[in-house]
Amino acid sequence: MFIPFEQLPDSSRIWLYASSRNFTTEEEQLIRKVLVDFCDVWNSHGKAMHASFEILHHQLLVLAVDQSELGASGCSIDSSVRTLRELEMRLNTNLVDQGKITLRDKEGKVKVVSALGIKSKIYAGEITAELEVVRASLHTKADLQQLWQPVLNSWMTKYFPN
Repeated sequence: MFIPFEQLPDSSRIWLYASSRNFTTEEEQLIRKVLVDFCDVWNSHGKAMHASFEILHHQLLVLAVDQSELGASGCSIDSSVRTLRELEMRLNTNLVDQGKITLRDKEGKVKVVSALGIKSKIYAGEITAELEVVRASLHTKADLQQLWQPVLNSWMTKYFPN
């Protein structure tokens, strides 16, 4: 069942999805409607889960489940991915592809790039030491408090010249 995101405990499990582009205001309204409806019926083994979502930076979607009473199962996770794939088609954007890296510049502008060719993107100056990247180890709602980390403190540091 849907509950407001801020009411979920910090221990709630999260899944982060990055859009290949910013959402428009109208698209965010559609996303909110679709995901409220989805969270209202999202279940695991026939039992309703306390679930919610958040849209961050007009480009990132966070799905969350309070696992203190009931955790998400493989089938329930699959149903969330199906819903997100349907949103992808309606919005003509990429959400669930795992082969992306989400970056942020000093002004707060978010950019999602393909993970292919990271080394060449760094050498070409497309990815610089001044950028931040979404942490790879996000599992709980509390982890969102440290969503970003400097590129040089991330797994990409090995690709930067010394």
